[in-house]
Amino acid sequence: MTSPETVTWLQERTTLGILPPEVLNAIAQVIEEQVVPAQVNLVEEGTTPEALYILKDGQLECDNTNHKNSALVRGFLPGAVIHLQELVLEELATFTIVTVTECRLWVVAAAKFRELVNQYPEIAQAFSRQLAQELAQVTSALSYEQERSIALRPYLVTKAQRGIIGTSRYAVRLREQIREAANDRESVDIFGEPGLEKDNIAALIHFGSPKRREPIIKVNCGILQTSGADLFGRVGGKPGLLEWLGEGTLVLNNIQELPSELLPAVTQLLKTGTYTPVARSEETEAEPRPSKARILIVSEKTLPTIDRSVGHIIKVPPLRVRKADIQAQVEYYVSLYVRARGVAKPHITPEAVRRLQSYDFPGNLKELKNLVERAIVQAENASELTEEIFWPAETKKKRFRVNLLNVYPDLRKFLRSSWWPDRINYGFTATAFAILVAVLFIGPQTRDRNFVLNLFWAWWWPFFLFLFPFLGRIWCSICPFMIYGEITQKLSLWLWPRKLKRWPREEAEKWGGWFLFGLFTLIFLWEELWHLENTAYLSACLLLLITAGAMIFSAIFERRFWCRYLCPIGGMNGLFAKLSMTELRAQQGICSASCTTYQCYKGGPQKGEGMETNGCPLYSHPAQLEDNRDCVLCMTCLKACPHRSVEFNLRPPGIELWTSHAPRTYEVALLFLLLGGVYLHRLPEFQSWLGLQLDLTVFWQHLGLSLLVLIVPVAFVFAAYGLLKLFNFNRKPKSFVELAYGYLPLVLGGNLAHYLRLGLSEGGRILPVSFATLGLNGEQLPMLVAHPAVISFLQGTTLIFSVLLTILLTQKIAKQSLSALFCQHLAAIALGVSMWAIIVL
Repeated sequence: MTSPETVTWLQERTTLGILPPEVLNAIAQVIEEQVVPAQVNLVEEGTTPEALYILKDGQLECDNTNHKNSALVRGFLPGAVIHLQELVLEELATFTIVTVTECRLWVVAAAKFRELVNQYPEIAQAFSRQLAQELAQVTSALSYEQERSIALRPYLVTKAQRGIIGTSRYAVRLREQIREAANDRESVDIFGEPGLEKDNIAALIHFGSPKRREPIIKVNCGILQTSGADLFGRVGGKPGLLEWLGEGTLVLNNIQELPSELLPAVTQLLKTGTYTPVARSEETEAEPRPSKARILIVSEKTLPTIDRSVGHIIKVPPLRVRKADIQAQVEYYVSLYVRARGVAKPHITPEAVRRLQSYDFPGNLKELKNLVERAIVQAENASELTEEIFWPAETKKKRFRVNLLNVYPDLRKFLRSSWWPDRINYGFTATAFAILVAVLFIGPQTRDRNFVLNLFWAWWWPFFLFLFPFLGRIWCSICPFMIYGEITQKLSLWLWPRKLKRWPREEAEKWGGWFLFGLFTLIFLWEELWHLENTAYLSACLLLLITAGAMIFSAIFERRFWCRYLCPIGGMNGLFAKLSMTELRAQQGICSASCTTYQCYKGGPQKGEGMETNGCPLYSHPAQLEDNRDCVLCMTCLKACPHRSVEFNLRPPGIELWTSHAPRTYEVALLFLLLGGVYLHRLPEFQSWLGLQLDLTVFWQHLGLSLLVLIVPVAFVFAAYGLLKLFNFNRKPKSFVELAYGYLPLVLGGNLAHYLRLGLSEGGRILPVSFATLGLNGEQLPMLVAHPAVISFLQGTTLIFSVLLTILLTQKIAKQSLSALFCQHLAAIALGVSMWAIIVL
C-alpha cells in the first residue's frame, strides 16, 4: 500500500511526520488496512505487540488496570500511532485498547517494523526525540499539578463529614434539595442559623455530582483580600483560586462577611460565569475570563443581590423544628464518639431524649454534638446516659438573682465546713431521732403529756411549712430517715462488700411519683381514722415506716434513691420547694468550659479548692436543675466544685413555674391530695359547715367521708377548668396540668393555716409537757400561748395572701388576661372562703 497521499497523510496527521520521506515511503509500502468492529479488544494489556497500529478513522480507548501508569490512560483519535514505543524498546503492551466505534486501521506487522527499525536508524532517533518532548510535556504538567495542589491545599475539602440524619419531613426535604442541586452545575445559596453544618451540605452537593472527582475548596469570605487577588488572580501574575480550581467547586463560606468591594465581582461571577483578574495599575486593562468552577454559597441569612443570581436556594431548618430527629442525631454522635475511643456504646434513656427534645438548641447540631460528647465523659463508661447527664445551656437569662455566697462569705465558709450537714446529722440528729422514737413508744400517749408528740405536730409541721418559701427542701438535708438510710448503706457494704444497683430511672420516673402519692394517701387516712395527732406510738410507727423504706432501698440502690423518687415527705417537700425564694444552681458557662471531672455529680478526690466527696446524693447536677424539686441543699456540689461555679441565689419566689418549668401529672395529683388534706384535717368542722349528720365513730362512714373530702377539692377545681375552656373558646388555655401549679400557694397556705393553731396554742406548752412526759408536775412552768383572736387573725391573713398569690401565679403561668381566667380565679377564691369557714371561724 503505497502512494503519495499515504506518505503525505503520515507526515501531516501522525507523529511519524518527523521521519524523512524515504523512511515514510518504506513504511507505507508495508502498511495493510484493517477494519475492526466497535467494542472489540484490539490489544490486550501485558501481551507482546503483534503490530504497529495507525488509526485512520474511528475512535479507540484504553482500559488500564496498572494504577502505577494511570497517567497513560487516554483515548485515541485518527492519527494516533499505537505500539511505537513497545516495538522500539521491545516492551509488553501497557494497556488494553478497545474500539469505541468501528475503526479503520493501518497495520504494520511487528516483524516487518523491526526490520525497518534496523534498516533505518532514523526511526529510533526520531522516537528518542519524541520521547524527550513527551517527557518535557509530562514534567510541565506534573509541575502545574504540584503548583495547583499547593495553591488549593489550604482550602481543600476532602470529604463530606456525614449525610442528613433523621426521618422528619424537614430532613427528607433537605435530602431532596441536595439531590436536585447535585444534578446540575448551577450555583447554590445554602443559608441557615449557626451550627447547622451548612458547609457539610455544600460538600454533599459536590460529592453527589458528576464532577465529584474534581477538587472542592472552602474559602472563608472574611479573610479574602479586598482587591480579590487571591480569588481572581492578577493580570500577568499569580493565578487566583478560580483558575487553579478548573471545573471544581468553590464554597464561599460566610458570604455575609464578604468585603463590600468584592460584591459586584462575585455577583458578576454568579450571573455570567466570568471574572476579571486584578490589574496592577489603572492603566492596565484586564480581559474577563470564563470560569468553569461551580459556586456554592454558605451564609447565615440571605443577601438579595446574591439570591437573584443563584440557581438554587436551600434553607437549612434549625434543630428546634426537627425535634423528631434529635434521637437519631444523638445516637449517631454517640456512635462516632465510642468508635473513635473504642469504648462500649451506652444506652440513652427515653427521659434523656425527652429532656433534649424540650430544649431549643440555639447552637443547633454543633451544640448537640458537644453536649453528647460531654455527657459520655461525665457518665464515665456507664451503660446508659440518663437525663441528669444531659444539661443543655440555660434557656432563660439569669435575671433577678443575687448570689448569697458572695454577699456573705461566712455563709460559704459554714456550708463548706464539716458542720453542714454531716456533724449535725451524725453528731446530733441520728441519736436524737432514736431517743424521740423511743419516747413515743414508752412515754405517755397523748399530745398534752408527750413532748415528742407535741414537738412533731405543734413544732415540726408549722415550722417547716413556714420555711418552704425561704429555704425550699432544706429539711431533707438533715432528715433522720435518710441518715439511717446512709448508715444502713455503709454498714451493709462493710458486712457484705458488693456493688450497689444503679437506679432504674425509667421505671422510677414513670411510677415513683404515683407510689409516693399512694403512700401519702394512706398516711392521710391513717392519720385521720386512727388519730395519729394524739396517739404517740402510732406516730412512732409512721416515722419508723418511712425510715424502714429509706433503709431498705439504701441497702439495694446507690445514693438516695428513696429520697428522690419514693419518700412521701420528700415528695411534699420537693413540691413546696418550687415556691422557694432561694435556689442552688451553677454557672453553666464555667461548668461547660472549665469542668472535666464533674465531681459535684460523680464525686471524686480533692482538686484545687474542691473537697473529696461522693457526689450528689440525688444524682443531680446544679447546672442542669430546672427547679428545686431534686435539690436537698446538702451542699455536696459546693464542697466538690474546684471552680467556684456553684451559687446559692436569692431569686423571685417560684420563678421557674412561669418560665422553664416542666409540669408532671403525678405532682399535680400530690398537690390536690395535699389540698384535700387541709379539709381532711378539719373533717368535723367541714361536716358541720355542710350540715352533714354522719357518725364519725363508725369506721366505714368515717372512711367514706374521708375519701370524699380528699376527692371533692380536685373535682371542684377540674369543674372550674371545664368552665374556663367553655367560656374561653376564642383562645385555647394552657393544659390543666400546667395551670394546676397556680394553686400551689393556696395549698401551702391552707396547710400552714391549719397547723398554726397547733403551733400557737400548744407549741408554747413544751416545758410543762416535757415535765409531764417524765411523770413530773410542770403546771407552774412558763407557757407561751397565743390568744384565739391572734391565731384567727394570722390564719385569716395567711389564707388571704395565699389566695392573692394563687391568682398572681396563675396569671404568670397562663399569660392571659384577668377576665379570661375568671373561672380559675373564682375557684381559688371559693376554696379560700371554704378554708376560712372551717379553719378561721
